[in-house]
Amino acid sequence: MSMLHRFTAALLLAAPLSLPAQVKPGELDQALREMDVASTKFRSAEADFQKDFYELVVKETTTQKGSIYFKKDGAKLEMGAKILPPSARYVSYKDGKLAMFDPGTKDLKILRAGDKKAQYESFLTLGFGGSGAELSKAWTITDLGVEQMSDGSATVPVTKLNLVPKDENVRGMFAHVLIWVDLNRGISLKQQFFTPSGDYQTATYTNIRYNQPVSTKPYEYKK
Repeated sequence: MSMLHRFTAALLLAAPLSLPAQVKPGELDQALREMDVASTKFRSAEADFQKDFYELVVKETTTQKGSIYFKKDGAKLEMGAKILPPSARYVSYKDGKLAMFDPGTKDLKILRAGDKKAQYESFLTLGFGGSGAELSKAWTITDLGVEQMSDGSATVPVTKLNLVPKDENVRGMFAHVLIWVDLNRGISLKQQFFTPSGDYQTATYTNIRYNQPVSTKPYEYKK
């Protein structure tokens, strides 16, 4: 199963390394509280992204580039992503429905979250407007300290969190996830998803537009 397909399946179910920073007792609780505060201020975020999918068996990396946005209105979440050629795709999430469109084949898949809505959104909001309380419900969390990272325009402090899925089905897809979160804005600058088989996906987000108006037109697809 490819990394991209594995990530999609997980939704259905639910840089060089630096030396680890010293983490003081209580810092995880503080980080989660800051995420709670940031989630109340989060309205939208739009960013450019690069995703690198590494498959251990063939020892090859596949790269995708594009842009993504998140919008929150109370408990309502909306997301759209545009993946650039050669593997052009449109992905959207709204009203509990995940849509994936391939402009080359005109193939459209629509998946309804149903009773898995919370699992869908626990993935979609990893460091994008999700609260610390919501994160704690779905993941066992370890605070790995604070690092400095560029968001494309400035260098900001980010807290590195290791997440282990509490759901057994999700653990079958991902052994653990690393996220680097700017706690002030509640935004992930980097994420890594690791599978039990040794494959992994690295996503980096730059040119971040926080709480600014988002035009959804570039993310709309035509059948």
